[in-house]
Amino acid sequence: MSATKGSEEQKHVAFLAFPFGSHPLTRLSLLRKLARAAPNVRFSFLNTAKSTRSLLSKSTADDDVPHNIKFFQVADGVPEPEGHVHAKNPVEAINLFLKATPDNLRKGIDMAVAETGQRITCLLCDAFLSTSAMEIAEDMNVPWIPIWSSLPWCLSAHVYTDIIRERCVGSETTTVDFIPGLSTMRVADLPEEVLLREDEEESLFSRALSQMGSALPRATAVVMGFFEELNSPPLNHDLKSKFQNVFNVGFLTLSLPAPPLPPSSSDLTGCLSWLDGKKSGSVAYVGFGTMASLPHEELIAAAEALQTSGVPFLWSLNENSKELLPRGFLEKTKTHGKVVPWTPQTQVLAHASIGVFVTHSGANSVYESIANGVPLICRPFFGDQHMIGRIIEEEWGIGVGVEGGVITKDRLVKSLELVLGDEQGKVMREKAEALKEVVLKGVDSAKKDLNSLADLISAS
Repeated sequence: MSATKGSEEQKHVAFLAFPFGSHPLTRLSLLRKLARAAPNVRFSFLNTAKSTRSLLSKSTADDDVPHNIKFFQVADGVPEPEGHVHAKNPVEAINLFLKATPDNLRKGIDMAVAETGQRITCLLCDAFLSTSAMEIAEDMNVPWIPIWSSLPWCLSAHVYTDIIRERCVGSETTTVDFIPGLSTMRVADLPEEVLLREDEEESLFSRALSQMGSALPRATAVVMGFFEELNSPPLNHDLKSKFQNVFNVGFLTLSLPAPPLPPSSSDLTGCLSWLDGKKSGSVAYVGFGTMASLPHEELIAAAEALQTSGVPFLWSLNENSKELLPRGFLEKTKTHGKVVPWTPQTQVLAHASIGVFVTHSGANSVYESIANGVPLICRPFFGDQHMIGRIIEEEWGIGVGVEGGVITKDRLVKSLELVLGDEQGKVMREKAEALKEVVLKGVDSAKKDLNSLADLISAS
């Protein structure tokens, strides 16, 4: 703990949450660490009611919210009457929230100030809300600090959005080598919010991301939920030249070095006990997160590949998707496969029997894989996942993308054979282990940056 005492006034930090996906969970994880590093600072977490309920339901007795964090509700922008049904496209809910912003955030701040009797001395925010946070912070004359938890390469794409839109016209295979550190990226890898087409109207979400890039240099500091040692030198240099301060505080949702695995008998899902019976490095763990689902054709193809290959597999698959599996699949694979609706993913990836992670390339999943030295097979869906998949394959060499970006039986069988049995797969496993060591060596540096951040907000 390195937080310093400022004036007699207690410091009061408001955090502005982006209430979608894993964003609130990762940011709350950081706030928990900050609240413990700066116990005399009050933290007000501004979030929608729906997101907060989901967030707190994930809390456990081992990871309670510190006493100096309090939650305040902000409007989600959903129109009255209640019962408005969002379209299947999650961007609709995001646009409704952003339409209500920043007025909803200002009202949340007013509630936090009124209830605590303490003015806000610093704003933390999800980087997606940078423009609103900047506007509010400048009105209040307080410092503001955005938090970015995906890979820094992806942030760079948003910083350079205007230039990318000017220059990236033409083939999707064109590389983005005019941006420092992004020479391996193709135009097709970039998030669709960056690649606005001439005939498209920019959504509120796309505009928020493009404006984020121009707002960040005005922030007091930018927090990266990442390890600086994993970046390429050109990328590190460029980001540091753009921002006033950069704090690389490590993976937000992981404790490193990782604690020992709990007894397998304590895992109520039965995953760890099942993995105990498998050979070291032999199992394919399959999980595509909670936000995306494989199209039906790919779900069938993945099942056929797992059945045909004979590779031991653990598949995290929700009940709705499970009903779409080929008839007889579960019976035919019961000797070498296990399908469950949920897994303790961090513990699964830490198990010695896991040999490869078949994933959507979401940042948190990739971090958990890196922390455990597990190579990956990537099938990205949207957002920054294509960029992350490219980094895994070409920057780090710790995995492979499914050929053509779409799972077929033959393509997935080929990928499994390559990673688990081929000489090239051996090299990937070695590189994955080496990257794990880089992360472990970077833990002290990340803790130093976390303490520097705690000092900064304590002195504001």
